[in-house]
Amino acid sequence: MERATVDTGSGALQHLLGAIADAIDRRGAAWPHRSLAQGALAAARAAFTAEPAGKPTAEFTADSTTELTSRTTAEITDRIAELARHAGCDVLETRILTAAVAAELEPNLHLVTGLLSGDDGPARPTAAVALELAGLSPVSPDARARLAELAPLRRHGLITLDGNTVLHARRIVVPDRIVANLLGDDMPSATTLPLLTDAEPLPLPGTGTIAAALRQGHVLVWLHNPPGAAGVATAAAACRELDVPCLAADLRRLSAADPASPGPSAQALKQALSGLLTEALVTGSVLILSGAELVAPHTDRLAHPALPVIAVGAVPWDPTWAPSRLPISLTAARTGIAARAALWRPVLGDADPDPQVVALRLTPEEITRVARLAADGAALHRHDAPSPAIDTDTIRHATRRLGRNRSSKFAATADPATLDDLILPEHAKQEVTRLLDWARYRDEVLAQGPLQGKGGKGSGICALFAGSPGTGKSLAAHVVADTLGMDLYSVDISSLVDKYVGETEKNLERVFTEAESLNAVLFFDEADSIFGSRSEVRDAHDRYANQEVAYLLQRMEQFDGITILATNLRGNLDPAFSRRLHFVIHFPDPDEMTKRHLWGYHLSHLRVIDAADPIDVDVLACTLDLAGGDIRNIVLSAAYQAAAEHTEVGMRHIVAATRREYTKLGRRVPAL
Repeated sequence: MERATVDTGSGALQHLLGAIADAIDRRGAAWPHRSLAQGALAAARAAFTAEPAGKPTAEFTADSTTELTSRTTAEITDRIAELARHAGCDVLETRILTAAVAAELEPNLHLVTGLLSGDDGPARPTAAVALELAGLSPVSPDARARLAELAPLRRHGLITLDGNTVLHARRIVVPDRIVANLLGDDMPSATTLPLLTDAEPLPLPGTGTIAAALRQGHVLVWLHNPPGAAGVATAAAACRELDVPCLAADLRRLSAADPASPGPSAQALKQALSGLLTEALVTGSVLILSGAELVAPHTDRLAHPALPVIAVGAVPWDPTWAPSRLPISLTAARTGIAARAALWRPVLGDADPDPQVVALRLTPEEITRVARLAADGAALHRHDAPSPAIDTDTIRHATRRLGRNRSSKFAATADPATLDDLILPEHAKQEVTRLLDWARYRDEVLAQGPLQGKGGKGSGICALFAGSPGTGKSLAAHVVADTLGMDLYSVDISSLVDKYVGETEKNLERVFTEAESLNAVLFFDEADSIFGSRSEVRDAHDRYANQEVAYLLQRMEQFDGITILATNLRGNLDPAFSRRLHFVIHFPDPDEMTKRHLWGYHLSHLRVIDAADPIDVDVLACTLDLAGGDIRNIVLSAAYQAAAEHTEVGMRHIVAATRREYTKLGRRVPAL
């Protein structure tokens, strides 16, 4: 099929008006609607040329031309020509599009297309009339091919065919967004607008490759975007290098529409993709599509877009999605320490950011969102300041809110835990501090090379907290997460283990994947229940139990985040985990000095202490053999008892609460 150049200037509309006049003449003088159609054509011609339409008839008023007298024919047809060029349409297809959209552009043409299509009033044109006005015979195979499902007009959503009758009698419909664009409206549709996101260009490794692929005419580039990688920023930088506009959108925003649903339906994803491709088409933009892995298995439109698409997916490209055509595929890089510092400086008034802020593993787009959230929070707390400062604590709080907003798993928490809340012997506290330093500076260290090793090993950090109950293991996990501005993803062991073979591994994979995507600290409490030692295989139960532990060993080594295991029985863990642990921190039972600090810390949270019955911390520390969690329980119980008696907490309440705690633990109560 020979393809010609797209009409430019006022050619398409001028041809349409002439074709309508010829179509009216072909119907002859006996056509009952001839006079009405000629009058409507005259009024439409006047509207497009901004010339007086003469004396209005009963059917046509001067108001019907008001919409178009303020814009020239060339303005509309230039948009039609540009849209057709982006979609790869030739002259004849452009004329079909012009005939189809005519009813939407001018009320008089709406009447004419209806009359020519056999109606008694305004209506959309039939396929036969659109082909006739384009200069094609409705019975020509070439004409039918231009209305085929895979032809540019329908493939790229410029037109749809309405009805189940024969092709010639089906109505041609132009989508509302296409019509709005041709009339000068650049506002995205209501369903597409919520999916659009900001894109912060940042030249990173891979930017040049993407730019070269687009320059060579590739219409699909798949950018694998692991958690924490800056795929959108890399794609936006490639578009900036080519000096072409880009449109960034995120399909994962569809999940928020129904919190009860596990995810958007295939139909919803297809409709969202269609709307985004249409928006990119009418704006002449490269589409940067985040969450592309959601839609890639359901449609082939990604493989044949009108304009280039940079698909940013959480997984590598799967050849089964489009086996006939493999796209250019590469992996996005993470934002380095220096790049993150440069992104934070404008937010902080060109001041150098705190190392704790730079250590937050955020993408450029997330940094922008956190900065806005932090600025709003600072303004609320310092409403009297003309330009409230954004400090490190405000940024970390905003970062945690960002992570929590991406999942319903994290409920609102109390004030963040800090190192000051962790009462430990100095050597144990230093190890927790060293763990935090690793988390803050791992990007800087790993930028030197593959120090973590090759062969699929991740860059994550894994720590084991071992010690008796109540010695502060869970609190230390919260301290790590809160200090790093991350959420703590506490794994529910009961939800992981499944009696069916293979289901436990699937549940574990889901947990690791979600923790990576949410940039959360993964916390396994009572880890020995699932990380237990492998045993000799005597039956099928042993074999499958060993299989689960083997999978955990492999998945932990590939994990890119922070994993904390807590156990009271370190000896029950499989020895193979030791090599994969970067930290093994022992939480000892508190000595007398530590117990004194623990009593003082927990008692300091009481509003007031009975002066007539003072609490002797020294006696408590040297007499009672308790862990920090037990001391907390005693102080809490004493506070409740004092509140019930409408009095202040005194030594008598502490003694009574201590007896209850020892009884609960099944131990002999010491003399106080």
